[in-house]
Amino acid sequence: MVCWPYFDPEFDNLPERIYGPPCRVCIDNDSMEECTVIKVDSVNKQGILLEVVQVLTNINLTILKSYISSDAGWFMDVFHVIDEHGDKIRDQNVINYILQAIGTVREIENTVKAMAYRNDVFNNSDQLSEHTAIEMKGTDRPGLFSEISAALADLHCNIVEAHAWSHNARLACVAYISDQSTDTPIDDPHRLATIEGHLTTVLRATTTPTQSESEIASPQEVKTAEFGEGTNMTDVERRLHQLMLSAGDFHRPEFEAMTSPPSSRSDGDEEGRKMVVSIENCHEKWYSIVSIECKDRPRLMFDTVCTLTDMQYVIFHASISSRAGRSLQEYFIRHVDGYALSSESEKEKVIKCLEAAIERRVCEGVRLELSAENRVGLLSDITRVLRENGLSVVRADVKTQGEKAVNAFYLKDILGNEVDTDVVESVKKEMDDVIDFEVKNDGGGSSSQQGGCLSSSPPQRSPGFFSLGDVLKSQIQRFSHNFIPTN
Repeated sequence: MVCWPYFDPEFDNLPERIYGPPCRVCIDNDSMEECTVIKVDSVNKQGILLEVVQVLTNINLTILKSYISSDAGWFMDVFHVIDEHGDKIRDQNVINYILQAIGTVREIENTVKAMAYRNDVFNNSDQLSEHTAIEMKGTDRPGLFSEISAALADLHCNIVEAHAWSHNARLACVAYISDQSTDTPIDDPHRLATIEGHLTTVLRATTTPTQSESEIASPQEVKTAEFGEGTNMTDVERRLHQLMLSAGDFHRPEFEAMTSPPSSRSDGDEEGRKMVVSIENCHEKWYSIVSIECKDRPRLMFDTVCTLTDMQYVIFHASISSRAGRSLQEYFIRHVDGYALSSESEKEKVIKCLEAAIERRVCEGVRLELSAENRVGLLSDITRVLRENGLSVVRADVKTQGEKAVNAFYLKDILGNEVDTDVVESVKKEMDDVIDFEVKNDGGGSSSQQGGCLSSSPPQRSPGFFSLGDVLKSQIQRFSHNFIPTN
């Protein structure tokens, strides 16, 4: 006779029976006059905060304020949000999407269903799941994005969508391609190897004997992958953050470090205030407190949470607020091994990576928006004209909408300076098949390099900011004063 231990089949459902459903979402439009309040209660897991923030940013919601607590295995979060027009969330379809998407972030299968629901609600067909993805990272140079576009055209690849970021002499690019003749995914291993090899050669042409050791250490890498229908793809912007982080864009080029000392760098604030990032340890609770004060903008919280999560830090508590165009973020973190940041070098690296995460999305100068009838080689031709006129692409967002290609480029000249308007007019004359040609000057959003502050105390707060760290330290101090020494 063989005896086996008995397991109650209801044991697996015990947490849900004690705490309720794995995730509860409440959307409140009555409590606040100017924004919608979203409350999330869920069983905690590593990365859940990023997943929730990603759901909100994917539909262009701006997070004005947030409070996060995730101790004792339970995740509780409150978001104050507005839509892209600055209004409350009134559209019932959007509300239903948020309820379904956040309510199922714990289950991959249901997350895919929620993504499909979003595509249906927002008329965003999931075309990318039917194409081959290419990821590239490496050292940037003027005209590199144009060379990549030309190389793919020579390899008979049709670019369906592409996104590229350039920051601190590094480039990250995610492109979705199909076969030029059949418009189907490219799955032949030999052809994929040829594409990877050709693009790797283009990227490696950047490395020259005059480059610094840190620049040469930047890995030049190309990867391809076919995404099938229903695949839970990582958000493109998060992937760009990961690629830039692994490419080492938090290292500033040597020539820039010598000509722009940290004390002179600002974050584009109208009053010239600098971005300040500091880290201090709360030894009583074994937390490291990360404080960030900078110019506020959309997707700021996503960029910082994404970086901390990808660097393997767990966020236990957080407070995010904004006032008069400034944002204050505080994160109470530990490494996944359970320890706070222990060395000054580790703190310095986290500060540099957070600065890079905030900077890399923001571009200054001329934004060029183009739309034209889509055809094979269109992107290659457009970027070639830009390169021949001495313009360099520092950020690109390329999409295909039906029979039309919609492109947006942030441009500088090859020396990194502002683009002359005469050059833009010359470019416009050379693009005959472009239907819409619009130029915007985004000089207000400066991408000037910004200095971090590594210190034993948090940065000086702007008036009116709420600091969760100050409250915690005050409570600890008050608690310690209640102890009566005994002999």
